[in-house]
Amino acid sequence: MIFWDSSALVALLVKETESATRTAMLEADAEMAVWWATPVECESALQRRIREGSIETAAARLARDRLAALSAAWHEVSPTAAIRKLALRILRTHPLRAADSLQLAAVLALEAAGLQDLRFACADQRLNTAAEAEGFVLA
Repeated sequence: MIFWDSSALVALLVKETESATRTAMLEADAEMAVWWATPVECESALQRRIREGSIETAAARLARDRLAALSAAWHEVSPTAAIRKLALRILRTHPLRAADSLQLAAVLALEAAGLQDLRFACADQRLNTAAEAEGFVLA
C-alpha cells in the first residue's frame, strides 16, 4: 500500500513532470491511503493553478472527476486525537508545516494500526526527508 500525500496525488489529476511516474506507480500498486484533508489540499492546488493560468477551469473539473473516482477506492485516515498528538510531536521533531505534519501523522497512525510495508509518495522534499527519518520508504 502507498500513502499518497496531496503533492504526489495532484500529479495524477493534472499534467505535471511527475505524472507519468505517478501513474505507473498507481498501476503497480492501486491500494491507496490518504489523509482526511487530502481532497481539500488537492482543491487548493487546482485553484492555485487556475489563478496562475496553468490550467483552465475545464481541466480542473476533469481533475475533480479523477479525484472522485480515486476516492471511491482509497483508504482515508480520519482525524483523531491520536493523530493530532502525533502531528504535534512531528512539528517538534521535523521542520514541517502544520498540514505536512498531519499527513505524516496519518501514515504513522496507519503503521501503528498494523499496516506493514507502507510506502510514502510525496513531491515535497522536506516532507520526504521527515518521512524517511520516521522510517518510511519513499515511493
